[in-house]
Amino acid sequence: MKTYKIIAATGCPTGIAHTYMAQEALEEAAKKRGITIKVETHGQEGIRNALTDAEIEAADGVIIAADKDVNADRFIGKTVINVSVSKGIKEPDKLIDEILSGNVPKYKDGQARVQGQAGQSNQKTSIWHSIYVSLMNGVSHMLPLVVAGGVMVAISFMFGINSADPKSPEYNQFAYYLKTIGGVSMNLMVPILCAYIAESIAKRPGLIIGFIVGMIAYMNGTGFLGGIVGGFLTGYIMVGLAYVLKGLPKQLDGLKAIFLFPVLGIFVAGFAMWFLSAPMESINKGMMSFLSGFQDSSPILLGLIVGCMSAFDMGGPVNKAAYVTGTALLAQGNYFFMAGVSAACIAPPLATGFAVLFGGKAYSASDRSAGYVNFLLGSTHITEGAIPFAAKKPIKVIPILMLGSSIAAILTYLFKVQVPAPHGGFIVLPIVTHAVLWVIAILVGAIISGLLMAWDQKRTVAKEQQTTEEKHESGETEKLDAVLDIQNIFCNVDAASQQEVFLKLAEISKENDISTNAEEVVKGFQTRERLSSTGMEQGIAIPHTELNSIRKASIVIMKLNQGVDWNALDGKPTNIIIAMFIPKGKGNDHLRYLSEVSKLLVHQEFINRLQQANSSEEIYQMFIDNIR
Repeated sequence: MKTYKIIAATGCPTGIAHTYMAQEALEEAAKKRGITIKVETHGQEGIRNALTDAEIEAADGVIIAADKDVNADRFIGKTVINVSVSKGIKEPDKLIDEILSGNVPKYKDGQARVQGQAGQSNQKTSIWHSIYVSLMNGVSHMLPLVVAGGVMVAISFMFGINSADPKSPEYNQFAYYLKTIGGVSMNLMVPILCAYIAESIAKRPGLIIGFIVGMIAYMNGTGFLGGIVGGFLTGYIMVGLAYVLKGLPKQLDGLKAIFLFPVLGIFVAGFAMWFLSAPMESINKGMMSFLSGFQDSSPILLGLIVGCMSAFDMGGPVNKAAYVTGTALLAQGNYFFMAGVSAACIAPPLATGFAVLFGGKAYSASDRSAGYVNFLLGSTHITEGAIPFAAKKPIKVIPILMLGSSIAAILTYLFKVQVPAPHGGFIVLPIVTHAVLWVIAILVGAIISGLLMAWDQKRTVAKEQQTTEEKHESGETEKLDAVLDIQNIFCNVDAASQQEVFLKLAEISKENDISTNAEEVVKGFQTRERLSSTGMEQGIAIPHTELNSIRKASIVIMKLNQGVDWNALDGKPTNIIIAMFIPKGKGNDHLRYLSEVSKLLVHQEFINRLQQANSSEEIYQMFIDNIR
């Protein structure tokens, strides 16, 4: 059985993008350090790459980067870092360094670890993070219902605005079924939100009572605010009941689960929610009226607010606040507000696509590929594709994206566009009122942001190049492309073992004037391998050595005809060797080169092309084209 030094779990409320971006970032950071890691993802399709009890037991530490419940009690007794999913994306190196430092406390030390089942989580984390995780647990379960129901209702309008009304001349039975079924789904929004907030706090007892309290909130017209309040109210009431009843004999555990918890929970939480419903209904109606009033009195201000909220964290809590408000208004028949929210969510990823289109070579090949993909993601209302661009330069990029989203939302409100579906992007254009104007509004905002991003990137690259060239001329450092030489790239190499590869690398270093001592090079590579294997995954190894006998920093690339055993992370043979030769005292150069190469190898497309390449020229050009 394979074991992992670090294990991790990632999850975001929507389970679409953040979850997998955090996974990729953590895996890339671990790969740079030569550390084994397995990341379990909690997405909309369920749990993927699930951690086994044996893997949990063998791991040295655990990183939880999630904004939803990931069953933390499996990790009782392990050293655990528990942070938001955004930190997993933005600070993977810091998290891995922290978990390796040995200064992380054990999670609920002294208690028994829960294997293969959910347990109540009491880790000492920020109260605000705990509240946010519970809220997002409700939102993540609510969103699929809202999206599915909203799209069903929206499609019914294609047969006519009143096509679902039996008394209307436009009546269509199929449209009636569509709207009725979609309406049922939309009406479940509040009970589902309430139930899964409570479930995050109090597990199964909270889920059961949460559904009932959520139905009370729905029937009394409290809206999604009532669902939120009811969820937290139910969760903490059930935790309180568990505390009060914990002194009962163990023989009564069955009675507690099937009788005492449900009856007492309904009685206490149900009555509490019933009496809270009147003020909550007033607050909900007041907030909706306040926001709706902006549509006519000040569409520019409303668009500015919605645009800034949607682009501020692109799928995070601020974005979700605007989105959930839009879905709540949508359920009440207000299709104007959601039009602006959708436009503001679609604009950021499209802006990154226009940025790489306008910025050209100022962006790396991987950034250009990601930007072009964002044209597709943005068109389907997936905002998270813009996050990697924002994460690299948040202080500059986020305000630019907020500007573009605000312009898109403002124009949408000025054009009086109506969008009856809460998701889908351009897929729902047939049911959008003033669809052409809506697309124009989004494109105007996205293009303005894209132009500003491209301009800023060009300035940044020009400045970096100037600084690097000055350092290069003074002998302080060398650019990565300076240590790549087509004469040091070899294809169709025959080698039967790792030792034979080292011997061939040493011969090349001597012949190409990289090193003055071939035997020392072999020993240098062997010494490094004894510390930990430099074999990565997918047939790639990155051996490196720092010696006095090395005359100049160089990278030698060898592609073997047959793979050799390298004790790689995935246990498979290695056939591509990217060897780094560093002069003594230039260890920082090695780390920089290793970082740059690792950035290329994190992209599957690059690895596939590297495996398919059959000439030195092709491999050399691949690296040069992808180095900024």
